[in-house]
Amino acid sequence: MAMVRVYPTTTLPRFASTLSLRKTKFMVKSSNLQLQMQSNDSHKLVLEVKEKLEKEYHSLPFGRNGRDDEDMILWFLKDRKFDVEEAVSKLTKAIKWRQDFEVSNLTEESVEDVAQTGKAYIHDFLDINDRPVLVVVAAKHFPKVHDPADDERLCVFLIEKALSKLPTGKEEILGIFDLRGFGTENADFKYLTFLFEVFYYYYPKRLSQVLFVDAPFVFKQFWRLVKPLLKSYASQVRFCSAETVRKEYFTEETLPPNLRD
Repeated sequence: MAMVRVYPTTTLPRFASTLSLRKTKFMVKSSNLQLQMQSNDSHKLVLEVKEKLEKEYHSLPFGRNGRDDEDMILWFLKDRKFDVEEAVSKLTKAIKWRQDFEVSNLTEESVEDVAQTGKAYIHDFLDINDRPVLVVVAAKHFPKVHDPADDERLCVFLIEKALSKLPTGKEEILGIFDLRGFGTENADFKYLTFLFEVFYYYYPKRLSQVLFVDAPFVFKQFWRLVKPLLKSYASQVRFCSAETVRKEYFTEETLPPNLRD
């Protein structure tokens, strides 16, 4: 009679566990390898754009935010879904704009007069998602009183300041428009369009979300005219109350001062 060897019941589970562990390790290694390959491919495209800019647009400035800034090149490649030609086209326009607008020359002192109105500022604290916060107090904006060029310089300076506050690993900022007290004298079609166009063309995918806080009826009428011009950024707008901002975006200690009441 043939003998039948009976294995302990723990053998199969141990064997299955070993297979599972090996499979997990293999998946982790495969994932890491895939990320490394993607990173290598991205770097090759960065170098391709960099070389193209050097050959065809050598008159553009170089250095930080210039034609050889690899971080900036990578960001525009991501925005253009790694299409080299489209990235080059959008990037050259952005670099030229920065040069013409003299972005590198903007300082606290250069925008001091318009900043003192309190119409816009960068909040001292991040929101609960670790995003720098750009706050606009619409009731303090009077387009017939202030020079539009000063308002535009303040806008760009504050965007730059917000981006400089990005924590490691974070890439986007939050915009808050406090619309309490907004009236027809505060409506500024040109300025709002400028703001969104700057983000779309020169700071792509840097604006995570825009909160329109306690918008009165008169603003909603104004928004209907502006919205079609804002392309994909219009979908990032959320109309909400000051109470919602307090509860969902900040702690009691980190709430922007103008939203405390």
